[in-house]
Amino acid sequence: MKNLPPLKNPYTLRGFEFLRSEHTQLVKTERPSMVQNMATAAAEGDRSENAEYIYSKKRIREIDSRIRYLEKLLKDAQVIDPKIFSFDFIFFGAIVTLQKENTVDEITYQIVGRDEPKFEILTVSWLSPLGNALLGKKINDDFFIQTPNGKTSYKIINFTYS
Repeated sequence: MKNLPPLKNPYTLRGFEFLRSEHTQLVKTERPSMVQNMATAAAEGDRSENAEYIYSKKRIREIDSRIRYLEKLLKDAQVIDPKIFSFDFIFFGAIVTLQKENTVDEITYQIVGRDEPKFEILTVSWLSPLGNALLGKKINDDFFIQTPNGKTSYKIINFTYS
């Protein structure tokens, strides 16, 4: 696996854009709306028994916490677009189809960053035992991972990047 970018805090482009969009929504829409709600509620008088004021203040703290978390993620994010490489093996961002040992059932996962949202395809973090075991494998490779129920064997049926 030569000439690969080192993985530190990788995200797929789709996952990164989703998180950035959430950050923008919180900063430009939700927080200002809650600040306005709180100001309106505060103008009504006694704040100690004002449910709208108390709720707005609590919600602003939650929003601020999420904004700080997203800012850290986005600042340290490493956006990986595996389509720019010519991989003949599984790397971050790959969509991998597996077959569990002694079954005919196939399951497909995309290898993603640890904090990425789940979209319509099943995802597995590159840091998880399964995601980590997939990195560097090729079609028809067999491998196993240790699970709470013992070793589970898989065969790689196919993989793509999209």
